Amino acid sequence: MKLCIRILCIFVYQYELASCLGMTKKMKNSQLYKGSLNTIIMKLLEENGKMYGYEITQKVKAITQGELNITEGALYPALHKMEAEGILDVEMEKVDNRMRKYYKLTEAGTKETVNRLSELEDFIRNMQSLVSPKPNLEF
Repeated sequence: MKLCIRILCIFVYQYELASCLGMTKKMKNSQLYKGSLNTIIMKLLEENGKMYGYEITQKVKAITQGELNITEGALYPALHKMEAEGILDVEMEKVDNRMRKYYKLTEAGTKETVNRLSELEDFIRNMQSLVSPKPNLEF
């Protein structure tokens, strides 16, 4: 499953989505995939069970070898919106004498993750067909 999130992050990188998603990187801004941030978050939570915000940003940075950096200004509004939509649940835990907010998928969020990843795989397959078409053997 880590390969799937890595492919997703590489895909986001390749199609220059960083700035419009609140991600920083070395290439220019694009609006190709505004919804990818939520899919990345959902996939990470599917793989890891529960995570806190900073942990999500660091995981994306590690998976993409520093190529994508999700900003707090993009991450937390996305997390709060998904919580309001019933996709995420929140758990508070005391860590080192302070409260830490952990996010995890709800049952509906788990189902939505499956749907979004399926749509993403279809999109990637179609884009690969368009960008690198196989030669037509018909005469």
